[in-house]
Amino acid sequence: MSGIFYVLLTGCQWKLLPRFYGAPSTVHDRFQEWRKSSLFEKMWKAGLLDYDKNKGLEWEWQAIDGAMIKAPLGGAGTGANPTDRGKKGTKRSLLTDGKGIPLSVTVDGANRHDKKLVKGTLDAIIFQRPSLDEGIQNICMDKGYDFPDIRELVKEYGYIAHIRRRGEENIRKKEIPGYRARRWVVERTHSWLNRFRRLLIRWEKKIENYYAMLQLACACITFRAAGLFG
Repeated sequence: MSGIFYVLLTGCQWKLLPRFYGAPSTVHDRFQEWRKSSLFEKMWKAGLLDYDKNKGLEWEWQAIDGAMIKAPLGGAGTGANPTDRGKKGTKRSLLTDGKGIPLSVTVDGANRHDKKLVKGTLDAIIFQRPSLDEGIQNICMDKGYDFPDIRELVKEYGYIAHIRRRGEENIRKKEIPGYRARRWVVERTHSWLNRFRRLLIRWEKKIENYYAMLQLACACITFRAAGLFG
């Protein structure tokens, strides 16, 4: 596992993995074996369970947002990135709780509009949501999601939609004493994910390999937030 963590953190090619982690082919084979057994998703779920037990997931205020990732080698789940002169890219759609703990992540082509990924992202939540009888659940989004069908969709999922322009919350924080910005937490979590250099640029042609790395990174973020390792 330490060799896989090294690749995730540094972004190095498998064949350049330092030998003290073992033969690169062996480490890569183990990664494939664990991916197929859903080990990385299970680790993420375990992290969420520990976090919820020790600190409590904040379901009342959730946030969703997408991020563009370069994907030079292409593959499934890539498309022309409209913000990068049409070069191949991947879009990462992320849902977090009110403190930025990742609850769900999906991957699709960079040319897919954020609104097209909402349903898949909500369906991919890997931890049991509380029933609506236990409290109101809000979902914070930017103006890119401001469409009648998206408002109706999140309502069907039991959410109250809160849609703000990018930067609007920062302005309100300056203008209103004690104002608590809520949507920015998902942007911060995207930033946390980008600290894992293997995720900053997608080098995996197979979407399932990139997704497995995302799951492992989400597990690391969640366990760290739970205080189980630094």
